[in-house]
Amino acid sequence: MVVFEWIVGVLLVAVLLAALARRMGAPFPAFLALGGAGLAFVDAVPQLRLDPDLALALFLAPVLLDAGYATSLRDLRANWLSIAGLVLGAVGVTTAAVAVAVRWLMPDMPLAACIALGAIVAPPDAVAALSVLRHVPLPHRLVTILKGESLFNDASALLIYRLAVPAAVSGSFAAQDVVPTFLVGVIGSVVAGPVLAWLYIRGLRWFSDAPSAIVLQFVSTFGVWLFAERIGLSGVLTVVSFAITVARVSPATTPAHLRVPSYAVWETAVFVLNVLAFVLIGLQIGPILEGLSPEERSRYAVVAGVVFLTAVLVRIAWVMGAGAAGRLLRPLTGPVGPEPASLSGSTTVAWCGMRGVVTVALALALPEGGEQAFPHRDLVVLTAFSVVLGTLVIQGLTLRPLLAWFSLRDDDPVGREVGLARAEAYRAAVRSLSRERSPHAEALRHEFAAALSEAERDREGRAPGTLPADAPRRRAIEAARRTILGLREKGTIGDDAFFRLEEELDWAELSATPRDEIDEI
Repeated sequence: MVVFEWIVGVLLVAVLLAALARRMGAPFPAFLALGGAGLAFVDAVPQLRLDPDLALALFLAPVLLDAGYATSLRDLRANWLSIAGLVLGAVGVTTAAVAVAVRWLMPDMPLAACIALGAIVAPPDAVAALSVLRHVPLPHRLVTILKGESLFNDASALLIYRLAVPAAVSGSFAAQDVVPTFLVGVIGSVVAGPVLAWLYIRGLRWFSDAPSAIVLQFVSTFGVWLFAERIGLSGVLTVVSFAITVARVSPATTPAHLRVPSYAVWETAVFVLNVLAFVLIGLQIGPILEGLSPEERSRYAVVAGVVFLTAVLVRIAWVMGAGAAGRLLRPLTGPVGPEPASLSGSTTVAWCGMRGVVTVALALALPEGGEQAFPHRDLVVLTAFSVVLGTLVIQGLTLRPLLAWFSLRDDDPVGREVGLARAEAYRAAVRSLSRERSPHAEALRHEFAAALSEAERDREGRAPGTLPADAPRRRAIEAARRTILGLREKGTIGDDAFFRLEEELDWAELSATPRDEIDEI
């Protein structure tokens, strides 16, 4: 009962912190990290432990699927060079630099353990950066690069992590035995993900109710991860390829009454997992600090500080160096590839290096206790959380002022595509009504025609974000809502009738409300 009471309290505090973060335009993971750090100094908190394998499956699988589903393959292809530089170059260099620094500070720490620590702190978390970028206009290309990096740098870091952790535990590493299996696992994961996605989409057709379909989504997500891990594939790559395939295929077959609630449930689930991850690592920090002598605390603090500075400075050096090289070589290469990021754009990407739930999950997944215990696990966990806390607080809370100072502007390519595609969709809707002669069809034709006339007057041919009748439709729905509320108050209708009518009016209101207004609520 005590654990349950703490969970309820923690979730309530997390919701309040998230609301405060939105008001400040700050990344809510920064507040979660501060809350987790605070739990380390509370004596009354219950002691909770999580199985290492469960930590990876629980925290990474849903987060990766959510990120993979929202990934645009077209935009990834257009910016593949910048993304690959961050995914391979920045992660690899950061891992190596951290490993060298820790090995220098802790000569008795196995090199494999140092490399594992480097892989843990190397991948930035785009959730933190994008929670700030929602409040500040940023060029779409930079947002695409950050999203692509966050999706694939988890894979590259975890692959290094998967090789380093067993080597650190066993004390040996045989490349001739590991590398072939590793390569087969990578290729097999890229093949297995789409195959499993096809099976999932076929199976989803059997479920027409939202609860069953949403539960199946979570079962499939965890099932794909567990299946991949069980047969020796990469859970990360399998889930990512699975998610990208589902995102490309499922919209044509998934009805709206399943899609709308599933988006809300997934957003809530990812939020709760972020909360749980920071709480669990906060609970582990407390016992670690209590078991350290003053000398050990000082030594661990130095290591954590050096690793934090190394992770931040190496990313800045890599991004700024790559940006400068791209701008210098542009006159030689000509219009080949995307335009290199400006100095302000490179600085923005470099400063969006906040670490988050992936780093926390990898630290929690390190083996503890017994013969398979990870060497210097306490130091690694404490250092990893320090890097997360430092980057979220320092970089996260200064990112918005930095962006405001740069005054970066977006030419809104997504908005332009939305407007043009909306016009084409309206024309298709009008054509579908061409043979209808009922008064209702005539009214719809007039409404779509009015929207298309606005698109024709627009310089780029964009259709407006709302239909002409949406505003009076919302006023009519609000009047209808007040009426049924009054009928229930007077006892004319019961709750069953009221809730059915309320659901009908809710769907009607959503269909007449622009997306940007919904996002601001």
